[in-house]
Amino acid sequence: MHSGARAKIIAVANQKGGVGKTTTAINLATAIAAVKKKVLVLDLDPQGNASTGFGIDRARRDITSYDVVLGTAPVDDAILDTEIPGLSIIPSTVDLSGADLELAELPQRNFRLRYALEKAQLREQYDYILIDCPPSLSLLTINALVAADSVLVPLQCEFFALEGLSLLLKTVEQVRSSLNPMLTINGVVLTMFDKRNNLAVQVEADVRDYLGEKVFKTVIPRNVRVSEAPSFGKPALLYDHRCTGSRAYIDLAREMLTRDANQQAA
Repeated sequence: MHSGARAKIIAVANQKGGVGKTTTAINLATAIAAVKKKVLVLDLDPQGNASTGFGIDRARRDITSYDVVLGTAPVDDAILDTEIPGLSIIPSTVDLSGADLELAELPQRNFRLRYALEKAQLREQYDYILIDCPPSLSLLTINALVAADSVLVPLQCEFFALEGLSLLLKTVEQVRSSLNPMLTINGVVLTMFDKRNNLAVQVEADVRDYLGEKVFKTVIPRNVRVSEAPSFGKPALLYDHRCTGSRAYIDLAREMLTRDANQQAA
């Protein structure tokens, strides 16, 4: 049941691939939908992994996020239901990989996604809209940051994690100063965490030092079941809701929803 409030739009972004970005978008969205919130996932990654992870067959992806960004079809026509009650998706295909060049030619190129979502009045229809960004700081990612209220950063605890993070934060700062003054950092979530790895533990300490409260307490462990789930076209929470990875995403959703409720009450 949609609460009637305006949807929060969250860009799930990290310019580095393989950090658990799409996995986080899929499973966080599923966990939020499980507590009866209406959720839309917007797959803005040309690889289309979020679409595949929800079991959306390529044959069903007639109208996609490509059409939404380029304005060639109404947003409502692109929305598909998933097998999860209350959770819909705007799918993506490899067409999107050429979108950057096409966007560069268009007027208001940084605002295309924002205008499309506003025109369709999507905020009135959902509680949360999660945008799965491409693993690059491209025009598509900028469009997501301009359309979003906040950025959720999945971060793998590895050697160059902090360098990548500071680059992304710099981009967020630039977008905030010139294109979207309302943009905030929703939080940083540590992914693929292995507590037996000294480096991972050290990186976690550094990130918490650097960003304090912005880092979620919930840490997502490295988990085989979570990695297997997309090949079955299911979020980990449907594939095996009892595995440590699924439980961590449920905890993350709970932590985020509590944080949001406290901010609203403040």
